[in-house]
Amino acid sequence: MAAPAPKVISFVGLPGSGKSTVGLQLARRLRKTFTDTDRVIEARLGCSIAAYFEQAGEARFRDIESEVLAETIGDAAVLATGGGIVLREQNRELLRRCTVCVYLRSSADEVFRRLRRDTRRPLLQVSDPLARLRALHDERDPLYRDLAHFVIETGRPSVPMLVNMVLMQLELAGIVDPDAVPSPVNPLRIPEPDPVHTLER
Repeated sequence: MAAPAPKVISFVGLPGSGKSTVGLQLARRLRKTFTDTDRVIEARLGCSIAAYFEQAGEARFRDIESEVLAETIGDAAVLATGGGIVLREQNRELLRRCTVCVYLRSSADEVFRRLRRDTRRPLLQVSDPLARLRALHDERDPLYRDLAHFVIETGRPSVPMLVNMVLMQLELAGIVDPDAVPSPVNPLRIPEPDPVHTLER
């Protein structure tokens, strides 16, 4: 899919795929603003997403998620979205039209290793979270792929490596100016490595 002239670089992917972590580090490298839709939602609600899920249900949460996306998409240069934001066509259309979308693709097993002790993700508070993640992956992977301009396989790289992989794709596509940011493509421009972060385990 050809990438449009960028207004926002957005990240989509399963819960725990690293959207917030990689997005924040990319924004720092680009010296741009960063927004995480889940954090905006929690600030608006005054409670955790998990608590709101329990109180109001998923359908109402998805309404608020769509509202927050529409309100914030023009303000941030780098945007991390919730894992289920692609379930509504209006959200996919907005992301497709207004952003350059990066899909951080993780297998269900990889995400399970990262999140197996996480109690904050409401969709994973079930008796068999791995089976739930596999079902989410099967449901959402085609939506993520259809939406994304770039697919980055997360595997086991460190966060700085993933950021470099994203930057390389953006630079090769002409979306990021190599003279405006330390370049992962031209070795003469590679910056000093960031402190090594890993995705949430």
